[in-house]
Formats: sequence, structure tokens, C-alpha cells
Amino acid sequence: MALDSLITGIAHVGIRVHDLARSRAFYERLGFAFVAGPLGPEPVAILVHPSGVAVNFILNAAEPDAPNALMDVPVKRAGYTHVALAVSDLDAVERALRSAGVAISEGPVVFEGGARALFVRDPDRNVIEFNQAPA
Repeated sequence: MALDSLITGIAHVGIRVHDLARSRAFYERLGFAFVAGPLGPEPVAILVHPSGVAVNFILNAAEPDAPNALMDVPVKRAGYTHVALAVSDLDAVERALRSAGVAISEGPVVFEGGARALFVRDPDRNVIEFNQAPA
């Protein structure tokens, strides 16, 4: 059987963070709920959103305020740069983020083809995109 028919979706997104309490508070403002953690030798904490999106915090970032090594430095290195969350109403998302005190780092922007997006940074400067498909 080919891999195109075996992969059914994304199980979770792993995000390296410095401080569990700080990251948990931020992601809970986005609607994620704490499930478990820290677990294991790395250690890891798990949060899940009602939409089914799960994040695993890898709790081993050494510095609390370091720049994002993939996004904030002049030399661009290979790696995952952000997660994009699909949303049904970007304007409502923008209002909800502002109401929750979440700073918008970019946008809203309109992409070729009509998709719209805005971007935020979590406390460890990881990028989260909220993306509305074209109408």
C-alpha cells in the first residue's frame, strides 16, 4: 500500500519551549486544554484543542528569550518555520485574539488566490498562522 493512502493527518505538532506554565497559559488563551505532563525523559507536556489539533511541548529550551533560530536570524536554515491553523472566520479570530490580549505579529495578509492569514508568536517566539481559505 502506498503512503499517500496510509497517512491520515497530523497527530500532533512538537514545539520546543522554555517554561511549561508560560506556554500553557498562552496556548490555553487559544483554546487548547492541558492533558498531561511533564512526561518522559525529555520531558513533554500535551495540550489538545477542541478542533482535534494537539501540541506537544518539549520542555528543554535553554533560554527564556532567545530569538527563533529559523525565523529571526539573517541566515535562513532548513526546518519547520510555523504551524498554520485553519479558521472559518479570520476577522472573528482577530477580534478574539485581541480580546485575549494576544499580540498579532503580522497581518491580516491576503495571499494570491484569496486566502487570508494573520500571525502571532508564542512566548518562545514560535510562529502560529491563522489561515482562512478563499471564499
